[in-house]
Amino acid sequence: VGLELLGEQGWSGTTVRAVCQRARLNPRYFYESFPTIDDLVVAVYDRVVGQLGDGLRDVLDDAPDDAASRTRAVVDHLVGFVDEDRRRARVMYVEALGNEALNRRRVETGHELVDAVARDAAARRRVAAPIDADPVGRISAAILVGGFSELLLAWLAGRIDIGREQLVDDATALFLAVADTAATLAAGRSTGPP
Repeated sequence: VGLELLGEQGWSGTTVRAVCQRARLNPRYFYESFPTIDDLVVAVYDRVVGQLGDGLRDVLDDAPDDAASRTRAVVDHLVGFVDEDRRRARVMYVEALGNEALNRRRVETGHELVDAVARDAAARRRVAAPIDADPVGRISAAILVGGFSELLLAWLAGRIDIGREQLVDDATALFLAVADTAATLAAGRSTGPP
């Protein structure tokens, strides 16, 4: 019910009363599970992000080990995840802007994702230095994470008028180009062995 309300009516339509009416619950049962409506919307967000993460792990387990295949698998899964149930995109990218608790969670998750992307890129380059050793890895990860979120929202809203496969192909090519450029910049500034 939380996903339905938050994903269809937004933050303003997601109230304790609306949840209880839609779920046919006495408010007492709501408060036994969630102290506040903020706790419910954060739980909805966490569930959606958890489902996305579980799917990504499965996709990566099945993907070939080369960067292009893995990148395409991730991009394809992300696009499919929000395209197949557009409420997910609204929960992950839009509704957090209207709720402080949800926005804090979105920011935390974004930082974690940037760290994960930067670590993965360093691992693929077989760099032993910490992810903060050269900021270009973190910069490129932030561009990819934030930019891809905006890309998905624009595409779902029809402001980028291309098919799903073309979006996946183009975004994959751009992700790989950013990763290659970041690796080149980091290698050019490195004082250690290439």
